[in-house]
Amino acid sequence: MKKIPAALILSFLVLTTLTTLTTLTTLTAWVTAGSLEDKIKTTEIPVETNAEGLPLEELLALLSERSGVSIVAVPEVAGLKVDLQSATNQTLAEILEALSKNYQLTYTTNDKKNAIIVFKGSYSNRARAAMPNVSSEAGMDSHMGHKVLLAPAGGYNPPIAFNTEEYKRMYDNNYQDPLSAPVSIFSIDVDTASYSNVRRFINNGRLPPSDAVRAEEMLNYFTYDYPQPTGDHPFSVTTEVSACPWQPGHKLVMIGLQGKNLRADEVPPGNLVFLIDVSGSMNQPNKLPLLQTAFKLLVKQLRAQDKVAIVVYAGRAGLVLEPTAGSEKDKIINAVDSLQAGGSTAGGEGIQLAYKIAEENLVKSGNNRVILATDGDFNVGATSEGELTRLIEERRNKGIFLSVLGFGMGNIKDNKMEALADKGNGIYAYIDNALEAKKVMVGQFAGTLYTIAKDVKLQAEFNPAKVKYYRLVGYENRILENRDFNDDKKDAGDLGAGHSVTAFYEVIPADSEEKIGTADPLLYQRSETVPSDDLLQVKIRYKKPAADSSILFTQGIGSQEITGTPAANFRFAAAVAEYALLLRNSEFKGQASYRQVLELAKKAKGTDEDGYRAEFIKLVEVSQLMDEK
Repeated sequence: MKKIPAALILSFLVLTTLTTLTTLTTLTAWVTAGSLEDKIKTTEIPVETNAEGLPLEELLALLSERSGVSIVAVPEVAGLKVDLQSATNQTLAEILEALSKNYQLTYTTNDKKNAIIVFKGSYSNRARAAMPNVSSEAGMDSHMGHKVLLAPAGGYNPPIAFNTEEYKRMYDNNYQDPLSAPVSIFSIDVDTASYSNVRRFINNGRLPPSDAVRAEEMLNYFTYDYPQPTGDHPFSVTTEVSACPWQPGHKLVMIGLQGKNLRADEVPPGNLVFLIDVSGSMNQPNKLPLLQTAFKLLVKQLRAQDKVAIVVYAGRAGLVLEPTAGSEKDKIINAVDSLQAGGSTAGGEGIQLAYKIAEENLVKSGNNRVILATDGDFNVGATSEGELTRLIEERRNKGIFLSVLGFGMGNIKDNKMEALADKGNGIYAYIDNALEAKKVMVGQFAGTLYTIAKDVKLQAEFNPAKVKYYRLVGYENRILENRDFNDDKKDAGDLGAGHSVTAFYEVIPADSEEKIGTADPLLYQRSETVPSDDLLQVKIRYKKPAADSSILFTQGIGSQEITGTPAANFRFAAAVAEYALLLRNSEFKGQASYRQVLELAKKAKGTDEDGYRAEFIKLVEVSQLMDEK
């Protein structure tokens, strides 16, 4: 018989004893005692606490001040209104225990063990499911290398030993020499899934894996004060050049596109097919119920000229609702409410049926779209990956687009869902809560459903007389070959009504002494620089939604556009880009810091009517604590 280590037996006996002790000793469940744990157990709050309807972040700030222990809530629970009465000289441990019991809060420490991070929910169902490589030692739950101070009321649940989330491996774009590579071309991207997925990780007390962080989707989550288009093009182009915050001596070139806003009566009639995953894995509160909430919000925006059909798939695909006019909202909502999860996943069959319904009800010059909603545990069944791709591309060319909405955690196939939306000329959004559902389905209704420009490609040609090296920040999955720019058969990203696109190039000026590698001079070619004061020239090719031929837009960016104090748009976007570099631990992060991100973002927050920028600042503050070494 295999001998059990004495230390493991001792740990088990200690844990067994702890389960019979008082509330106070719940917080002592540590393998090794330490200064923070001791402080939590022994620090008494010298005055009584009487909080009624106080935001949790304010109460925690008060407790931090009185105890000397830094306590911070993740954004999801920061605004939670709490009631708490505590007597004079109650310990911090007792007060935290009361909060945990009443509001199902979980506490963990940062790496430095000098702060407590507070998040919400059933530890086994939310936090652990969101975290790959979660381990358990002698019954002590481990969380991203930190000990969980206190689980929600009801005790600890058995650990789950797997996580099947998938993210495509990404390598940051490298510096290019404009003498040998003067042109940079990429497909635009209006997806926002990466940002809301990053938020989900942090709200569960953990930093995201680096490959889950796509800088362009972080940037494009936010709206900027770009002007509405006034000419023949369906978008405006805004450019600005200023100092790079994270790399002294470098410049940042910002390029911003703003799609034309459309009123509801300007959006063409919709032929929509909701393709909904009702497999067994969707049977969780943050999956099918949240999905139903999201789709009902969308249904309320529909007009009489819009039509909706609902297709579901699990072990097999089926039609739940025949195409129904948008005026019959109760009928559509009842069909959404009737959905139940169960069975395996056969997504390929579902997509085939959804496209069949969409094609049978095609609206010429209308908005024909399949909206796939899934937790990402998506397999194609009898249909091969190649056949599925060809099907999506073929229907795309017939004017039927595909958008993808991701839900849940633990089995997200981020790489596959992004690729499906990309092939289908649609957006990929991740919905982590009801507010995000409202943002995507209500606030961005026209952009989510209606494309104003398709196959949008951006080309930047750099002037070697002004630029020594350059690199594109983000868009790694969207890089195109030089020959693709003028090829109208080459698929690219699409711009929805009201959507904005922001991109940064990091530039090393021509007079810099910095060297980024060396290359031997060419034997058979010589480069000749044309005199110009331009830093670069921007070209954009796009097609109208029903057209096959592209239209060209051109704009130069001159040296005179370099500003000393950049606009608020630039500063906030630069803060988001720098945050992405930090989360990715990018080799190009230079002197990036959370302190600098916060300084930039706070000073450029603006009016922030929807609170998204304020939430971003909270995410950065919590990330800073999590990432401290």
